[in-house]
Amino acid sequence: MTALRGLLRGNAAVNTRTAGRWISSVAAESGFSFPASQARKGVAPRRDPGSRNVQWVFLGCPGVGKGTYASRLSRLLGVPHIATGDLVRDELAATSPLSKQLTEIVNRGHLVSDEIIIDLLSKRLEDGVAKGESGFILDGFPRTRRQAEILDGVTEIELVVNLKLREDVLLAKCLGRRICSQCGGNFNVASIDIKGENGRPGIAMPPLLPPEHCMSKLITRADDTEDVVKERLRLYHELSQPVEEFYRIRGKLLEFDLPGGIPESWPKLLRALNLDDHNEKQSAAA
Repeated sequence: MTALRGLLRGNAAVNTRTAGRWISSVAAESGFSFPASQARKGVAPRRDPGSRNVQWVFLGCPGVGKGTYASRLSRLLGVPHIATGDLVRDELAATSPLSKQLTEIVNRGHLVSDEIIIDLLSKRLEDGVAKGESGFILDGFPRTRRQAEILDGVTEIELVVNLKLREDVLLAKCLGRRICSQCGGNFNVASIDIKGENGRPGIAMPPLLPPEHCMSKLITRADDTEDVVKERLRLYHELSQPVEEFYRIRGKLLEFDLPGGIPESWPKLLRALNLDDHNEKQSAAA
């Protein structure tokens, strides 16, 4: 963790090599494999879902559904889904000086600093090493070009999937998010049905409602207000363009426009990732 924190200070080139040596030595002990990229043109390689060398990144605006699709893929491919948003929320639930600092940052709609994100991600990777995890799907990291450069110096990312959704739908989705205060389940009460016009396709997304026993326990995240969500989206667009370009020029960026809700988008995403046949095999075996 110290080595990764050092990336945020001093000579970047020297520190990046230090971080690479540090995490590579830890990874070697735990079975991590960092192969050369097979996705230079932003096309996912065909793979066996039993393979555990997936090293993918999911990008996309807050509320686009990165966590939903990344978690489904993690189950299909047998690799951990590491969401920096979850890492931040876990820390917020803790009682520590950092949790108080994070609460103030999140409630104002500001982005968490690189140093804090690196600290949280480093700890998660260390925990994964101890559990013998191999490979990963990163969700919400890198968020800035600086973070992308840090990650590039640490390991070889195979593919970067950039999920895209029109902003009016994103806003409705974010404002519809709910959490069960008892079980921690994530739901969405927004019912989206936007008709196509002027050559722009329509989009429909039914609500993701909780079971009856959770209905009375739903709460809204403190940062899911319209002003905060709009500011979060503005900041994301400002910072994400350099990240997207970073991976685009390396031939690793796969841009995917979500056509609708999960039933419509999931099979199309699997086809874009060359995983549709694996999903069919898994369904047949279930």
